[in-house]
Amino acid sequence: MKALTCLLIVVALSGCAQMQALRSNDGRQAAAGSGAQTSTKLVDIAIPADALGARDPHLTEVLVKVGAVASKQPQPTRIVIAALAQDFPYLNQSVKRGITPARAGAVQIEDVTAGSCQPYSVQVLPTE
Repeated sequence: MKALTCLLIVVALSGCAQMQALRSNDGRQAAAGSGAQTSTKLVDIAIPADALGARDPHLTEVLVKVGAVASKQPQPTRIVIAALAQDFPYLNQSVKRGITPARAGAVQIEDVTAGSCQPYSVQVLPTE
């Protein structure tokens, strides 16, 4: 939880005013109350296209922190990266920098190609 708080502080101070840390669960809380199973997101960050295109150093720092948060979880985790295919090498490399070698086997990275109208994002989810 402390790492998540640090991540939020980094996002808030990063200068990327457009970056939204921890978006709402998009109505998934209502689904959970109705008996449907949902996965709890540990981190959910929207990536501004301009920061991604410029390879903003603040974005890189946030991505490294995402990897660190994922590797500090007691259960195995999955990092889902939604972006254009040409951005995956940069995003994956930045996230992997934060994952400790001892926990690398417990953290999966999943790349999802985002459509033209979909936002770029990074999510950390517990593996079920």
